[in-house]
Amino acid sequence: MSNDTSTPQAPDSPFRDERTARDEAPQFVLPLVVRIERAAPPARTDALETAARAVLVILGDERSVGDGAWAAVMRDWQDARIRKVVRRARGAEWRRAETLDGITVTGPGGAEVRVFPPVPLDGWPKDLAKLQVSGTDLDDPEPPPAPDPAAPVLWLNPDLDMTAGKAMAQAGHGAQLAWWELSDADRKEWREAGFPLSVRTADRSRWEPLTRAGLPVVRDAGFTEIAPGSCTVVAEGAREGGLLSGLGRR
Repeated sequence: MSNDTSTPQAPDSPFRDERTARDEAPQFVLPLVVRIERAAPPARTDALETAARAVLVILGDERSVGDGAWAAVMRDWQDARIRKVVRRARGAEWRRAETLDGITVTGPGGAEVRVFPPVPLDGWPKDLAKLQVSGTDLDDPEPPPAPDPAAPVLWLNPDLDMTAGKAMAQAGHGAQLAWWELSDADRKEWREAGFPLSVRTADRSRWEPLTRAGLPVVRDAGFTEIAPGSCTVVAEGAREGGLLSGLGRR
């Protein structure tokens, strides 16, 4: 488990484990629900990538900015700790979740993730509060291909053992840090391209250099599964001059 703290973060980062001014603000959580049917669960990598895209989709949605219907709660959520919770649903549970205000994102392999506007920590809608957090252990039927060098990659820490649900939330954190670092023009380009990205586990030999490369790094606050301060995700832009190739190096 990595607890490297050499890469600088803003003193008020929403992903630091130390208490900051963000802890004094009202706390919200971004709910994500992954569809896991017994007979046809999604592949793990497809679910992780779809969750990351879902976070980007709601960040870039017109309802989340300006005078949009979700803008106020999105601002309140981003002014506090950035929390995301992934729950699972199937059958009637999924159908009820789809009736609530939100956005469903479907991955290329068929994974479905619905993202909802942030809710207070103790104010989950009833139909979401009833859904289980456990049971999100997913597998890839075969190893995922090498990531597209012309698209961003969210690299997972190879030394952390996370459930798919936890890893989905962490991938979403990494995507959000990347989004925050971009110019409006880069955000527009990424959004119009459909938010292409890959989520992969880094090789151990490459992980430490990634954490020291000036790229966006997620350090988990340690609410669930892993120790506070653990470095979970590094967001790297395209390596061949494609989308976000300057990420973290501006």
